[in-house]
Amino acid sequence: MDTSRSYLEPSSFSKKIAAAIIIVYTVITLIPISWMVMTSFKNVDSAISYPPEVLFEPSLEGYVNLFTNRSRQSVEYLDSLPAPETWYEELVRSREMVITGPSKFLGRYSNSMIIGFGSTFASVFLGALAAYAFSRFRVPLKDDLLFFILSTRMFPPIAVAVPIFIMYRKIGLGDTHLGMIILYTVVNLSLAVWLLKGFMDEIPKEYEEAAMIDGYSRLQAFFKVVLPQAMTGIAATAIFCMIFSWNEYAFAVLLTFCSPSLTLKQHHLLFQQSLVKEVLIGQQLVQAQLYFCYQ
Repeated sequence: MDTSRSYLEPSSFSKKIAAAIIIVYTVITLIPISWMVMTSFKNVDSAISYPPEVLFEPSLEGYVNLFTNRSRQSVEYLDSLPAPETWYEELVRSREMVITGPSKFLGRYSNSMIIGFGSTFASVFLGALAAYAFSRFRVPLKDDLLFFILSTRMFPPIAVAVPIFIMYRKIGLGDTHLGMIILYTVVNLSLAVWLLKGFMDEIPKEYEEAAMIDGYSRLQAFFKVVLPQAMTGIAATAIFCMIFSWNEYAFAVLLTFCSPSLTLKQHHLLFQQSLVKEVLIGQQLVQAQLYFCYQ
């Protein structure tokens, strides 16, 4: 009888089975993502061909369509133009189009990044402070306050859309980055408080007490002792907040109506409504890749 190995330690055979299951699951999960990436490098004919083409000649047509605006022209007009100077101009000419300028994709992509990361940082920071207070101090009506904070996520956004729209127009926050960051922060704050409070409760109070005996203030103990211990919880909370901010559409379409503050979500839907079918497939899949990276 082999007593050198603990009964709680998995055997080498079970480790191999677990590794095989993880590998198979990972491959199955990556198949649709890989197919989406492959299709973004197809031209229109290959993208919509049936049966689907696994072996194909790569093309950057989808990426050119995403980052440029194009206009369809007659053959006579195209013949009157000078020869294309770049490979992407030649690619667009092959579709009987000309490039009229850069698209608005990058600007709207940066809007989503600014609003998403700004609201995520604010939500996590304020949520950590509130969660620490609920976890460590005797707050009057603590349970009632926590339930009230959670209840703010129980009603649909459309229920407060009109009052928020009127308020934002009165104070001048409509169609601004700051207005969207404040709104998403308020919406995400309840989730951040509840998630982080659970992580704060698991950190022993003795750590802070030992730090304060050594001369730390309460605020120093919070930043130098508690926050590093709660870093995994902070990361998980930030991911959830970022996902909401990145995917939210109802408030974005209501409160932003000019290009300087439109987000990628709106750009994606506007693009679906406006572009002709023949350039839709490749550009949509390129855009989907960049959108998926922050899901």
